[in-house]
Amino acid sequence: MATGAGVQGFFDKKENMSSAERQNYYNESLARMIRLGNRQSGLVRKMFADRNIDPSEIMSVKDLEKLPVISREELVRLQMAEPPFAGLSKKDVMTDRIFTSPGPVYEPHLTEKDPIWARGYHAAGFGKGDIVLNAFSYHMVAAGLTFHSGLRRVGATVVPSGTSSAESQVQLIRDLKVTGYTGTPSFLMAIIRKAEEMGYRFRDDFKVRKASFVAEPLQPSLREQFEKEYAIDTYQMYGATEVGDIAYECKAKKHWHICEEVIVEIVDPSTGKQVAPGQLGEVVVTRLNSLFFLFRFGTGDLSSLEKKKCSCGRTSYRLTGISGRVGEAAKVRGMFIAPSQLRLVGSRLNIPRLQAVVEREGFKDLLTIRVETEIPGAGGAKHEQELKETVKDVCGLKVDRVEFVKKGTISEKDRLIVDQRDWK
Repeated sequence: MATGAGVQGFFDKKENMSSAERQNYYNESLARMIRLGNRQSGLVRKMFADRNIDPSEIMSVKDLEKLPVISREELVRLQMAEPPFAGLSKKDVMTDRIFTSPGPVYEPHLTEKDPIWARGYHAAGFGKGDIVLNAFSYHMVAAGLTFHSGLRRVGATVVPSGTSSAESQVQLIRDLKVTGYTGTPSFLMAIIRKAEEMGYRFRDDFKVRKASFVAEPLQPSLREQFEKEYAIDTYQMYGATEVGDIAYECKAKKHWHICEEVIVEIVDPSTGKQVAPGQLGEVVVTRLNSLFFLFRFGTGDLSSLEKKKCSCGRTSYRLTGISGRVGEAAKVRGMFIAPSQLRLVGSRLNIPRLQAVVEREGFKDLLTIRVETEIPGAGGAKHEQELKETVKDVCGLKVDRVEFVKKGTISEKDRLIVDQRDWK
């Protein structure tokens, strides 16, 4: 493993490329993926033909502007038309795993050689000698297994605890002398609270001293609490199930380094054109690979780009954090909920109009589903349970409350998803 100057050693030499080397690396890797995608993917060929584009015209990151931005909802539509991968890979593609996320979206596992999530864990100081609790699901979603692979890649021992109860997690931390945690920040706090209920002093009785969070924002107040009260060094990683890891924090904790395996554009959401460094726009990602040719995936997140070298010594470009969302989709407890999913819930239950309201209580997201009825409050326990189960099935999210409201309360102009959270 190569070591670089600065605060932290590098995972490999790509993290310390010069500006010219980085640009050449991106451009050459992109051109290679474009040529391969044109040969193997019917949808990519159609995309070029519809726009009268010759694949040889896409030779640089700037040239990506000639292609459309594909939103998550558009990807769902494309996959429904041609399952499982929307024609974005060759028809007889072979992969060792296929993951799914609500929508549904099907994602082929790319390659074990791809250091997915490993860069973030290495930058956060995870490595040989660490015993890390992985509190992400090991089921059909990609999270558990891909984070597991990233931790193993940097030499850490993984405890695959998944989404088991907080009390079970406390026992594992105690018995296995766990030193690190990866999961959502709200769940780590729930574990700490449970440990305190059980009579433990988390800082004194346990060895957890580092945590890497993803899938949920880390509030500054919560980070301060973890670090000052519990002596847990905290880091954030950023990614999307469709493209994997995108960016991560280093020891400097000043913006998020963009992974070398992805090309990130910051674009004007209304035009798809790239904006200048420092300007706010949508995060659009192309993961460099030879299997799944998803060019220009629009995450729906808003950020800006920083190209200056970090004090840690890495020269990779950085995101300045997430400033909000494009459109109405929202991330709740690490999972996106979109208007299309609510419409599907409504159609399944014959509900003409419903609305999701997302709030923040302490460090937890709360999801309320509002349903119009002729008589407010007349839904009944049976209908409430049916709605909760359907939302869980379609969106992968637990509903905290169901509110039956008078018909006409939710107008056609109202947003289907109302996010009332304050991240200050």
